Amino acid sequence: MSPTITAFESSPDRGKGQARDMRVRWALEEVGQSYDVRLVTFAAMKQPAHLALHPFGQIPTYEDGDLALFETGAIVLHIAERHAGLLPQDANARSRAIGWMFAALNTLEPPIVELGMAMLFERDKSWYEARLPMLRDRVRTRLGELSRRLGDADWLDGAFSAGDLMMVTVLRRLHTSGLLDEYPDVSDYVARGEARPAFLRAFDAQLAVFKAATS
Repeated sequence: MSPTITAFESSPDRGKGQARDMRVRWALEEVGQSYDVRLVTFAAMKQPAHLALHPFGQIPTYEDGDLALFETGAIVLHIAERHAGLLPQDANARSRAIGWMFAALNTLEPPIVELGMAMLFERDKSWYEARLPMLRDRVRTRLGELSRRLGDADWLDGAFSAGDLMMVTVLRRLHTSGLLDEYPDVSDYVARGEARPAFLRAFDAQLAVFKAATS
């Protein structure tokens, strides 16, 4: 049987591939694992059936037999550990790739999300103009550090891994900010991830859901 993931019935990202089920879709596509999708409404996400899978009432969730998981880091790591293609065979390289997954979620994503939330929801606040430069500079600090680590390499640590998959999905949230343009090597890194056939299949699958919901 194929695993089942949950996704928005009508995604607030309007089909831009920013909803977090994109990470799980991409991972499954990279390893060649078919999957089913159960679409949920915002109301359904707060009902007991969904809360039993995700106690915080969010998406995605992942179900495979008697296993149910939430949180994209845990789900992608589970997929990567059970299928070839997303983690190196060498034990040390494998641990480093997992480390990059944590770095994407714990070090890069928080300031990026904070900036995005401010740009979406605080534009009418009196403090917005004064706070925005500080938020942008926090992201610049992390992008500069990532740029120095990346150098002229294609990927973070040798071959493409789950660490790159997670990092690229986090960095894609900056497309509308203009900040990626200040770091061409990081921008090129994101573009390489977005050009992978598995990414394109996952993106098209998520976009098709949005188009169906708005047609």
